[in-house]
Amino acid sequence: MTIERSLVLVKPDGYARGLSGEVLRRIEAKGYTLVALAVTSPTREQLAAHYAEHEGKPFYEPLLEFMSSGPVTAAVIEGQGCIPGFRSLAGATNPTEAAPGSIRGDLGRDWGEKVQKNIVHGSDSPESAAREIAIWFPNL
Repeated sequence: MTIERSLVLVKPDGYARGLSGEVLRRIEAKGYTLVALAVTSPTREQLAAHYAEHEGKPFYEPLLEFMSSGPVTAAVIEGQGCIPGFRSLAGATNPTEAAPGSIRGDLGRDWGEKVQKNIVHGSDSPESAAREIAIWFPNL
């Protein structure tokens, strides 16, 4: 495996519950390095760019509304295999189905249809990571 970078977001639900520190602790405990870190209130333009592949889907507008509902903690992490590694650490998208020991399995709540309230986002590929990091950390 090669050293790679990934974008991690602690979403507004996780930020509001004070879980940023716990998420970052788990990332560092896994052996990944924090390269960049910011607490920010994302703009609609930033979110539209981030979620561009979902434009036109029924959940697109509710997702943008949710993600702009409060601050997020944005981080760039680095490490060997950190993209699949963080996604495993995050757990299944639906917190109810996420395994114990994962971020969503331990800290997530059952929000019914509002699966976007699942504490964290992690890039799903090297290409997505590069695109997302450029949106959230343009000077990196």
